[in-house]
Amino acid sequence: MTTRRTLIALASLLSLLGTAHAQTAVEKQLASDKFTLVAPFPPGGAIDTLARVLADGLGKQYNTTALVDNAPGAAGNIGMDKVKKAKADGHTLLVIPAGNLTINPTLMPKFPFNVQKDFVPVAMLAKTPNVLVTTPATGIKTVADLIARAKAKPDSLSYASPGIGSGLHLAGELFKSQANIDILHIAYKGSNVAINDLLGGSVPLMFSNLPTVLPHIKSGKLIGLALTDSTRTPTAPEIPTMGEVGIPNIVVPSWYGLLAPAGTPADVVAQLAKDAAEILAQPQVIEQLKAQGMTGWDLRTLAFDKHIRDETARWAKVIKDRNITME
Repeated sequence: MTTRRTLIALASLLSLLGTAHAQTAVEKQLASDKFTLVAPFPPGGAIDTLARVLADGLGKQYNTTALVDNAPGAAGNIGMDKVKKAKADGHTLLVIPAGNLTINPTLMPKFPFNVQKDFVPVAMLAKTPNVLVTTPATGIKTVADLIARAKAKPDSLSYASPGIGSGLHLAGELFKSQANIDILHIAYKGSNVAINDLLGGSVPLMFSNLPTVLPHIKSGKLIGLALTDSTRTPTAPEIPTMGEVGIPNIVVPSWYGLLAPAGTPADVVAQLAKDAAEILAQPQVIEQLKAQGMTGWDLRTLAFDKHIRDETARWAKVIKDRNITME
């Protein structure tokens, strides 16, 4: 019996040593070359911030060079193409917002990628709440007020978004469907122009990322009617969620993920997911993200892949049901 127990213990030790050796081999491989974090949008904003946070962390972790490659153009497709064609060894990674993975494949008639075949999901990185806002001049103080106004005066209200097919546009269409109302969508080329028109009274409502409009909410120039998230946010605890005001199934925060080229080995992906989680859990990084209205969201490879598939299916239904097309 003693001999048998000794053999079992030895086998367990060898197994642990083997695992440790495999992990060391992966780390050694990742330390063998520089990292490139591709951000397919211009410098500034959430994607650029996350890419730089990860580049800094990975560079220190592996004592190597880690660069951010801002590759804007074609609604993010140029940067995505760079990563798709890169060597699948874990050294070229894509930092990308939700819409490029879950909306564009359905909305763009000639979307040039198959997300599931061309990329490997590494990890969810962070999310930020979205919010439905209005101005005091409208007299609308709650979602109930908005719905009552829309039903009493059909076609009297409109809402702005940063553009056709954006996550905020589709959040608005989902809201209309769930609330059983019809309000006109007005697409802008970016958030800043839309907010200026909202503040100026040209449009009465808008779906926006919370950090973008939070200063105006705090100053009283805008009213936050409801968050499209599952919980309230500490940065604006007075704003209820859509669920709290009786509109179900509108949990659509903006989120950002990390992907690698298809064919990247599973052990490399797992190590990178672990590294990303550890980087984003650092207190100074948490505070940096919080300053931009983001919170970390540790959803790794398999769970992240399922989340992408589920959201793609949900948005495909909204796009079809609401007859949304690119103009």
